[in-house]
Amino acid sequence: MRILAIDTALDLCAACVAADDADAPLSAESLPMVRGHAEALLPLIERVIARVEGGFESIDRIAVTVGPGSYTGLRVGLSAARAIGLATGKPVVGVGTLSALLAPLLADSVEGVIAAAIDARHGAVYVQALGSSDGLAPAHLPVETAAERLGSGPVVLAGSGATLVASALAARGVAARVAGLGAPEITAVASLGLVADPAQALPRPLYLRGPDARPQDHARIARQ
Repeated sequence: MRILAIDTALDLCAACVAADDADAPLSAESLPMVRGHAEALLPLIERVIARVEGGFESIDRIAVTVGPGSYTGLRVGLSAARAIGLATGKPVVGVGTLSALLAPLLADSVEGVIAAAIDARHGAVYVQALGSSDGLAPAHLPVETAAERLGSGPVVLAGSGATLVASALAARGVAARVAGLGAPEITAVASLGLVADPAQALPRPLYLRGPDARPQDHARIARQ
């Protein structure tokens, strides 16, 4: 099976084509960026596909990160993945950003708890963990609460919020190590997409908190 993986959830615009019978991606490209995903993604996908024999017709599935992440970035990636799926008639699966951050840690057989943490600002993180007594499902938590939920360690962390949580863990006397601070590896998105169930892993955004902007009720003009 061949898969086209797309990631625009965080500060990266990336895509790759991978196969379940190959150790390395057939084609891949990543561009660091905070803004501009909408302009960069489709040309990037075209370049990635152009290096693969058979082009879009050789793709069996599309995977895309669904969040948590940038609202605009997620929409760009999801829109592109759905459009490609519609045009090719191939299934589209969603991959959680936190799960993609965790995947390389799982592959390294790390002892103790592994956790992915994305800086959600305002003293909070998006966090997911494996290896503790009950694990930690994707959640939006204050940094201190996240550290408490991760238990007595040792903890290995990845993601833009890793240093925040590691500092909170250190203050609690818990051994913590930061393994990476960036966006997910696009190959991890592809690997998870290859094993995902299209009936369950739906390509729709994963929001773990409400929007920052809210209507100002006191400023509304009453309807006549």
